[in-house]
Amino acid sequence: MKQEKSCGAVLFRGGCNRTYLILHSTRGHHTLCKGHVESDETEHETAVREIGEETGLRVEFIDGFREVITYSLSPDRVKDVVFFLAKALDGPVICQPDEVADASFLPLEQALERLTHTSDREVLSKADRFLQGG
Repeated sequence: MKQEKSCGAVLFRGGCNRTYLILHSTRGHHTLCKGHVESDETEHETAVREIGEETGLRVEFIDGFREVITYSLSPDRVKDVVFFLAKALDGPVICQPDEVADASFLPLEQALERLTHTSDREVLSKADRFLQGG
């Protein structure tokens, strides 16, 4: 069985009134920022590279949050997606035109409604609870 791996992050801005970054993929779905691991990259290195490529943002990771989603791409391919939690630093979002049609920072409820996949909604909910201290 072929194993694939991607890494990314739940990106947020703000303190009490946090907003979360949701990407509108050129493939039509709404998702969190993530991408494939390349060569000898660590998980964090992949996340930093993918965030930079897809959004142009610089981030600060929040220690202690790591969630993994595993799903089957086909009968012979399984994929792990590792998500971290990161605060987006000031600066505009610059979408990578090949992969990202649009990107928006949204309040939690709107972000949850916008996401296409249940697994992404679960990761976002866990990240929000983590930031609230629970």
